[in-house]
Amino acid sequence: MTSTSPLHVLVSGGGIAGNAVALQLLRHGIRTTVVERATAPRPGGQAVDLRGPSKAAAERMGLMPGIAKHQLDERGMAYIDGRGKVYARMAMADFDGKGAVADVEITRGDLNQVLLDELATTDTGELDYRYGEWIERIDQDGTGVDVTFATGATERFDLVIGADGVHSATRRLVFGPEEEFSTHLGGYGAFFTMATPPEVEPGWFGMRLVPGAMLGIRPDGDPSTAKAIITVRAERDPALRHDVDAQRALLRRTLGDAGWHASAVLAAMEATSDFYFDEVARVDVPELSVGRVTLIGDAGYCGSPLSGMGTAMAIVGAYVLAAEIAATPDDLAGAQRRYQDTITPFLDKAKEIPGGGLPMMLPRTAVLTRLAKLNVRIMMSRLMRPLTKRIYFGDTEEFTLPTYPTRPAAATPAE
Repeated sequence: MTSTSPLHVLVSGGGIAGNAVALQLLRHGIRTTVVERATAPRPGGQAVDLRGPSKAAAERMGLMPGIAKHQLDERGMAYIDGRGKVYARMAMADFDGKGAVADVEITRGDLNQVLLDELATTDTGELDYRYGEWIERIDQDGTGVDVTFATGATERFDLVIGADGVHSATRRLVFGPEEEFSTHLGGYGAFFTMATPPEVEPGWFGMRLVPGAMLGIRPDGDPSTAKAIITVRAERDPALRHDVDAQRALLRRTLGDAGWHASAVLAAMEATSDFYFDEVARVDVPELSVGRVTLIGDAGYCGSPLSGMGTAMAIVGAYVLAAEIAATPDDLAGAQRRYQDTITPFLDKAKEIPGGGLPMMLPRTAVLTRLAKLNVRIMMSRLMRPLTKRIYFGDTEEFTLPTYPTRPAAATPAE
């Protein structure tokens, strides 16, 4: 039976992936509803980067002028010992913007605001954006999806896109429990805002390695503040997820003797208003679509923060999915298949973790930690840089972003 309604897509999640796909759908003339559990846009967040295919997608989406206004001054990564002495550097320029720090870095909140600004200027009445709302139930058949929201309202859509993150409720409701798709990678990560400590080198992302943990202080949009970033080795403990006191206690135990600015970081952790803590996990969903429900971003493919490619995968995935839907709005199943087939080679590379994962990155003993520091010195040396580039960065550069018609296809009713 043919639907008598124009194509109407629901996007669950108002983060980077959700707003990017909504923007492109609107530009293709497709009516779009976005629901976001938070009551307002979330500012701040740690720095994210655009490189290779994701930078190309951002350029085609017209995002680069807005991004340029918020671009961070990041010159590279400095590896620092307990006394504050730099023993190795990964300069952005030395790695052609393809190292751990890219040539385009922006805070997650600023990038999301760039997308929201573009949505505001693009909307011609086809966008329904709802904060403080989320999906409670999904029922679908061959012609559409009935969605029940937290407010109790029920609406029907032609397609639902789950862009609601690592702990996606959309994925849980349609694909199965989180445990089926999430793999704990041996640790936890935290970040929060703090006052920039004295003697921190402007523009450099400082990293301090200690047994079982890594402490970073990264430049923020405001020079007076910085982002503390902590990664610790630990077995998965479900009780940690909602116990902030236990989360902070774990970080204090691990970093108590770290030296450098660890004491300032731990003090700031107690008072910050934006403390974030979660397990380091990888999300793999073999089939990104079930019926008329499709996943993008961390909901469907998260390599964990260790991969450094979460934003890249979200932007590329959103760009491809929206274009494929617009190409055949009367064949959503075909569009969903092409979306998965197109991005899978990129995802397979982007989810790889440089350096062998947490066991190699964060050895537990002092002896192995000293060896890891020596390895960093060697790999960052002038002689070894070409090899380091090939080993750790650049596989995703081989992915060619598909070219789609510049003139959007007109949306037509869906089957």
